[in-house]
Order: sequence, then structure tokens, then C-alpha cells
Amino acid sequence: MTTTDCQPNLIIDSWTGEHYDNVILPLTTSITMGFQSSAWMSTLYKGSNGQWSIVNRLNLCLRPDGYINTSPVTNTLPVVFYPINTPVVHIVQMADNDGTDILRCRWSNANSGTNYNRIDECGDVCFGLPPGYQLSPSNCTISFSLPTANLYYACALQIEDYYNSAATNPMSSVPIQFLFYGYITAPGACSERPSIIGVRPNRACIGVPYNVQLNETIIVETYCPYQTIVDSVTSSPIGMTHSDISHPSTYRWIMTLTWTPIAAQSGPQGFCAAAIDDSNLLSDPWCITYLVNYESPELIRPKVVQGSASPIVGRPTRNGTNICFREAATNVLVLCYDAGYASNVVYTGYTIVVTTNYTWTPGLFYYITMDSGFASGSEFCHAESAPISDPTFWTFNIWNPAVSSTTTTTTTPFTTVTVTTRLTSTTSVNTLLTTTGIVVTTTVVPITTTSTALSSRPSTTAYPTIVNRTTSGAITESTVAVMSPKDFEEACKQPIALMTSILFIILMPIHTLVVYAAFIEFSNMFNPANLNAKKRHKKRMKRILWS
Repeated sequence: MTTTDCQPNLIIDSWTGEHYDNVILPLTTSITMGFQSSAWMSTLYKGSNGQWSIVNRLNLCLRPDGYINTSPVTNTLPVVFYPINTPVVHIVQMADNDGTDILRCRWSNANSGTNYNRIDECGDVCFGLPPGYQLSPSNCTISFSLPTANLYYACALQIEDYYNSAATNPMSSVPIQFLFYGYITAPGACSERPSIIGVRPNRACIGVPYNVQLNETIIVETYCPYQTIVDSVTSSPIGMTHSDISHPSTYRWIMTLTWTPIAAQSGPQGFCAAAIDDSNLLSDPWCITYLVNYESPELIRPKVVQGSASPIVGRPTRNGTNICFREAATNVLVLCYDAGYASNVVYTGYTIVVTTNYTWTPGLFYYITMDSGFASGSEFCHAESAPISDPTFWTFNIWNPAVSSTTTTTTTPFTTVTVTTRLTSTTSVNTLLTTTGIVVTTTVVPITTTSTALSSRPSTTAYPTIVNRTTSGAITESTVAVMSPKDFEEACKQPIALMTSILFIILMPIHTLVVYAAFIEFSNMFNPANLNAKKRHKKRMKRILWS
């Protein structure tokens, strides 16, 4: 057994470890593996000093689609604190590498004659919560209340996967057992428990390569000036280390995770953490799943062109993943859309299209931010893209197409990336527009965009020119043509007229010859003299044959 976490806190007092064995088994193997012994602790609400039993079902029989099944995975903290006589909603993390499987959780039970494992699954702690508890199988959400302080309450569950919604028997069964602890808030303690916040939301799914160091930051927020974070409780994969807890600012505490996954850890690896303050108040658990040897979608920084695209794989699997637009000069929030459900945020393969009906202001610069998981992968628990909060990552300015072809400037590269964006007010698509060009149809004075890095100078080119700084300090110029649909139409009129005239000149003689030949043919076919000659010929041939 390899120890991964050791919790010296007197209320938790636990250690966690992992052990791996490689065993060769036939494809038809379907067995139950378990650990049964005694005894539970004496301070349990139910099952004090009783027997324990925890079992897992291993099924190597081929699935209906012809593949070997992959069992669900789950993770939790060994002990979770909640105040007594308070309604609690607790979510247990679960995921499956077979993306189409239906996951359900259920209470473990001792009915060896009917449960899937055909054995006592939980010993003396089956249904160990006080009366009134409820379980939602589809998302493994438990609702309950703890009546007595300074007691532990056992929770024993089985996570099972079904091939589809019509299946009645699971393909595997994975156990998870842990404890709730009821407490009374100590006098003088902060009325609010600490909470874990940060760049990754709770229950996020992160793709990571192996043999590459991962650094993850856990940010804990406190709510009282005297509240201090003194410890954390974690459940980690093998090899992950945690830094000391630092206190960089008021109400803010930070712990850094460092981990270099190895090839043997490929697949899902769970991590959970909670923060403990000086009054023994515990934050809600913060759990994420790392997909080793899987890659999360990466949002590509836009280029200095009129349109841009990012490799988006799919819609987020949860709500609260926003794309937001802000004014660059003031950071004022303009609008946000929740990509988890917003119908105007459309995912199409490797592209995302956001349609707005906001009235943009010509001449202003805006920038875009995206929450963690705004783009999701297609494997396992859908590895999430990293959050984008940098105001220089994706910026755009609003231009007027009525004056775009006559406004000319020469500018140096901006410290922010400039991308023009299109306002879409109808559901129809104009193919002459780029996917990101916003058209403002009101008439305004010419807008000149200049860089803040170097001064601008008049240009003799017909289109805006971007000046880029080279590594040697020299300045090179490249022309980028920005054309509105009307400009494009005007530019094409002359060459189209010319080509039409040329084709007319070439085709007219050919057309004349074809028509002349057709008239001659028709004249021969319907000429009365020719028709009478054919009749006489037929009569002559009949007389010859009968004679």
C-alpha cells in the first residue's frame, strides 16, 4: 500500500493509500471482490463497533457494442463536516470512461440474495444516515440533516454503470464509503465556513499529459478578519504533493498542488480537498478529476485578421460556464452568456458561434473572457479548457463598413490583439461576411484606429496597414485588406462586366452556327416535296416485294 494522504487532525485522524496489482483473467470473468472485517469506531450514529463490508463487482464480459467495459470512478474525502440541524445537499463525484453509459448510484445494502454483488455490501452501516434522507440516483445527490453533534454518520453507496437507459442490470458496481461529522459552531467562530474558490470549479474534469509537471492552485476564501486556515484535508493520487498554506492577502489563502503523472496512471485520477479553519469549520469538498494522457481543448489566441476561429469540441457539461464581453477601457461588463444552456452559443465541431443582439458602439474596444470548461472534450468526463481571464487574449474593436474602404492608417501592433466582430440581428447568414465581422449600419464620422505603442502616420495604401516590429528592431509592413460586402460588390462589377462581354463575343458565332444547322435540319424533315418522295419510295418498294 502506498500512502497518499495522512490527516493528523483529531476529528479526522485518517490516512489514505493506493495499491495496484496486475492480474490476468479470462474475458468471461465476472466476480465480486471485497474486504470484510471489524470494527467500526464507537462514535458512529449507526453501526458503532460493528462489522464493515465493502465490495466491488468486476465484469470482463464484452458489452453489447463488443468492447470491454470500463467501470465508473469516484472519489471523496474520508470525513465531511456539517453543522447539525441544518439541511444539507451533498454531491458525490462520479464519472465513466465510456461516455455513453448511464451512471446511477444507490444505497449499498446487505441483501445478498437480490443486490448486484450477491453479498453483504455494507456490514453494520447500511443506510447509516438519520431518517429523512433522500438520494437522487442520476447525479448521486444526497439530502439529509444531522441531528446530533460530535457523532459520525456513515454513508455507503454503490456507483453502477448501465449500457443505456433501457438496461435493467448494471455492467459493474463500484463502492464508496465515507463519514459525515456533525458539529455545533463554537462560540466566537465565524458564522461562515471557509470556501474553496479558484480557476477550477468544483467537479471539473482536467486533461493532463504524463511525465509533465502539473501545478494546480487551490484558493481558499475566509469571511471574518480573525478567521485563519490552519489545515486541509485531501484525497490525492500517488505522487501529488501539497505546499504549505500561504496567506498572500486578507481573506485569501493559497495551497499549491504539484504532480507529475506517470504512464501507469493513465486514465482518470481523482482529487478532493477541503480547508479547515482555527474553529474546526470545514469548507465544502472541492473535487476534480484529472484525465492522465488526455488533452483538454485549447482556445487559440486570435490572429490579426478580420475573422478568427478556435478549436472548440463541445458544449460544457454543466451550467455556470460563461463567455463575457467587457469594454477594454473601463472593464465594464457588457453582457454574458452561460454556455451550459444558452441557445445563441452554438457548438459546431471545432468552432463556436456566439450570436448577440447587443448594440455595439463604433470606435470602442472590447475584450472576451471565458470560464473554465467553456470548451469540453469528447472523452470520458469531457476534459475542460482552461479559463481565459487575460484582457489581452481576445480583443476586438467596432468599425463602420460605410467608411472602412476610405479610412487609411498605418499602426504598430497593439499590446492587445485586434479582432473585428459581427453583430447578427437575424437568423440568416450573409456569406460575404466573415464569421466575426460586426457590421454597424449607422453613419458616423471616419474612425481611425491607432496603436498606443508608436504614433500613427498617414498611409498611401488603399487599405489599413499593420506595422509589425521584428526582433532586430526594424519595421516591416504588410497589407491587410479589410472589405465590406458592399466594397466587394463594387470591386467585382468591372471584371464581371468584362468577362460577360468576352463570353458573349466568343459564344455568338457558335450560337449562330448551331441555330442555322437546326433550321436546315427541320426544313429537310418537314419539306412537302421530301415527304411525297418518301411516300412514292415506299409504294415502289411494296410493289417490288409483292411481285
